[in-house]
Amino acid sequence: MREFSESYLSRTREGMWADSREALEPLALDTRDRILDVGCGTGELSRVLAAESSGEVIGCDADPDLLSAADAHVPVVAGDAFQLPFPDDTFDLVVCQALLINLPDPAAAIAEFARVSTDLVAAVEPNNAAVEIDSSVDAEGDLERRARGAYIDGVPTDVALGADAREAFDDAGLAVLETRRYDHVRTVEPPYSEGALRDARRKATGAGLADDRETMLSGPLTEAEYDDLRGSWREMGRTVIEQMEAEEYRRMEAVPFFVTVGRVPRS
Repeated sequence: MREFSESYLSRTREGMWADSREALEPLALDTRDRILDVGCGTGELSRVLAAESSGEVIGCDADPDLLSAADAHVPVVAGDAFQLPFPDDTFDLVVCQALLINLPDPAAAIAEFARVSTDLVAAVEPNNAAVEIDSSVDAEGDLERRARGAYIDGVPTDVALGADAREAFDDAGLAVLETRRYDHVRTVEPPYSEGALRDARRKATGAGLADDRETMLSGPLTEAEYDDLRGSWREMGRTVIEQMEAEEYRRMEAVPFFVTVGRVPRS
């Protein structure tokens, strides 16, 4: 399973569900007694679950550093998504966010979630192949599509899972009740946050692409194509910084997430 830093998870999930929680309605959070958030990371979803439910919310993750951050919001337990440290039927809702896209066998994880749930299992998964970018830097959208495509071709799990998560539910024997879409929109505009400034500097140096170089070259992308992409990426980053200095840079990114909800079969 791929690993992510606390800063990455906090940055990419910042503001998620702030504008609307309609896509979470099928979870019937106000009726839940015990909820498990698997792969909770820094607890971004856990705190939303806790705000919407009067029941107990527990976060579970394999990374102790991430759990230390989530612990500020909900009780946490260290555990593996394929071998949860709970008895059968411990919760009435088990949910994950952006976890299945990082697992080699999503159906096996869903089956394990069903083991510890008496009622519902839900997965909130993005389709990273359908991300939309609107930027004041003309080249940014096309370069991000190229880089994302190369990354998706090289990564060993299905990071474009999105609504297709229902197939994992079917394979695990759960009845899919509903799938709802939620677009997580992130904007960059003046005054720029420190995170936005840091991201711009990383573009100008090519650091972001360098982090993903090995994965991108695991697909059909050649070394020469990667070098060409990184050169164009750095040039784009310098233009971003120039526009920021003039307070003219604006960027909108929309990531489609799909909330799939399934019911555990009655024994």
